[in-house]
Amino acid sequence: MHSVVQAVTDRIIARSKASREKYLAALKEARAHGVHRASLSCGNLAHGYAACNATDKSALRQLTKANIGIITAYNDMLSAHQPYGDYPAILKAACAEIGSVAQVAGGVPAMCDGVTQGQPGMELSLLSREVIAMATAVGLSHNMFDGALLLGICDKIVPGLLIGALSFGHLPMLFVPAGPMKSGIPNKEKARIRQQFAQGKVGREALLEAESKSYHSAGTCTFYGTANSNQLMLEVMGLQLPGSSFVNPDDPLREALNKMAARQVCRLTETSGQYSPIGELVNEKSVVNGIVALLATGGSTNLTMHIVAAARAAGIIVNWDDFSELSDAVPLLARVYPNGHADINLFHAAGGMALLIRELLSAGLLHQDVNTVAGFGLERYTQEPRLIDGELVWVDGPLTSLDKEVLTSVNEAFQPNGGLRLLKGNLGRAVIKVSAVSPQHRVVEAPAVVIDDQNKLDALFKAGELDKDCVVVVKGQGPKANGMPELHKLTPMLGTLQDKGFKVALLTDGRMSGASGKVPAAIHLTPEALDNGLIGKIHNGDLVRVDANAGEISLLVDEAELLTREAAEIDLRPVRYGMGRELFGALRANLSSPETGARSTSAVDEYY
Repeated sequence: MHSVVQAVTDRIIARSKASREKYLAALKEARAHGVHRASLSCGNLAHGYAACNATDKSALRQLTKANIGIITAYNDMLSAHQPYGDYPAILKAACAEIGSVAQVAGGVPAMCDGVTQGQPGMELSLLSREVIAMATAVGLSHNMFDGALLLGICDKIVPGLLIGALSFGHLPMLFVPAGPMKSGIPNKEKARIRQQFAQGKVGREALLEAESKSYHSAGTCTFYGTANSNQLMLEVMGLQLPGSSFVNPDDPLREALNKMAARQVCRLTETSGQYSPIGELVNEKSVVNGIVALLATGGSTNLTMHIVAAARAAGIIVNWDDFSELSDAVPLLARVYPNGHADINLFHAAGGMALLIRELLSAGLLHQDVNTVAGFGLERYTQEPRLIDGELVWVDGPLTSLDKEVLTSVNEAFQPNGGLRLLKGNLGRAVIKVSAVSPQHRVVEAPAVVIDDQNKLDALFKAGELDKDCVVVVKGQGPKANGMPELHKLTPMLGTLQDKGFKVALLTDGRMSGASGKVPAAIHLTPEALDNGLIGKIHNGDLVRVDANAGEISLLVDEAELLTREAAEIDLRPVRYGMGRELFGALRANLSSPETGARSTSAVDEYY
């Protein structure tokens, strides 16, 4: 093992000793109860299988057949989740083929940040993760199930499913992806038209045409944002089948993989003799593996919160220092938009997950000695699935990249360190995604332009007041203030300023999209303004330094002057419409720092 990866892993194991032991003891206690259906009263059990067919009823009465709960994030408005509409019937049939039963245990909400970006609904985005976690736990709470299949892909949905699943960590579970949509117009062209629209050079019709050609069919968006970062993380953690992440929804291989996922989770149940619960698969080594893969590919900054939160649900304590130390040791091996011009389909074609994992294993950057849903050893994930004469088989993945501009080797890495970096200074701590930022743009020291609402930047931009070197400071965007919406709406304007030759950066206690790109963005700043963070005292014109190379974020104002300043009052704007007001108000006060996963203490942290 690479010395840094081993040292960080050992530190996490030591730090988590007490909480992990408590979690594993809870799993052991839950397992000791055996098949939960056996403890149900006749009335309870009759309710549980009342709608089943006669064959399934007979199987469930015997208590010797596995019953698999399906938790689905299906809706037909989200392109990524629309394919899930057909999955329950396919999964049930596959379970039945090997003498098991499957039931849809529940649904979870799945909002799309692409639809809500820059809109009022975005204020519920991060909070939705807690709702999804609770909904997952509700679905699994009926004591009817021996295992579960988790259907979800995007943004907060996968982390919410994982947190909820870990509260029932004594059950075996597999994630079942739906795959990305096929490639549309190049992402670089999409970004160019967005910037032209921001400058008033093209109209809304041209913008909508470009967006429609990019987001054009069922499947996950093809850029490397949070959704595809989720899939990569799950696969490297061994929580879904090898090579299953990036197979398109209409590929015949997709359905074969779905059927295999259903059969495989049945094999991992208590009744099968190959018991492999998710709470044991998610351990300190698998969590480190997920972080390493994220860093090696320049994945979404949102995962710096979600991995921390999900790990804690399994009694594992991870922090940003772990991310930072690993990032210094892990080379960047992938260039996928916004870190490059390729999309996730080209990454998959170039060698994809099998080659990425092979390279990282060869350099000792991943733990090989882990259990996965496919069996022991991460080396299984250097293989990729094929349909040969109608049969699903796994074959060895490629040994070298088929496109070295998209996916490369450790020896020819795009840069010697990872795609994310921790920033520290008198302003606090923040994270920055550097993989998409050109080296000449990674250090910005410039006067601040301070706003407290992302919508205020548009007027400044159109008036030409941003045509200068500047650090745009957006305060009052933390989890306790307004739910920490993504600020991706700012990207075209900031990118245009950068293209004009100005040195420009973003500093915020909010967050950017997983697709944050070429402009340096110091985000997730903690402490947030509402918690008396220094960001609340920044005035227009103050000199601010964002240095991604040195890992520094500083307000260059004399300390004596700062002592005389009052922190700006933060407008605690409620969610602007609907019943979301009550939900937001109930949860906001309990949200924690993004460095601790931005969890709500009112959500289900531990089921046991």
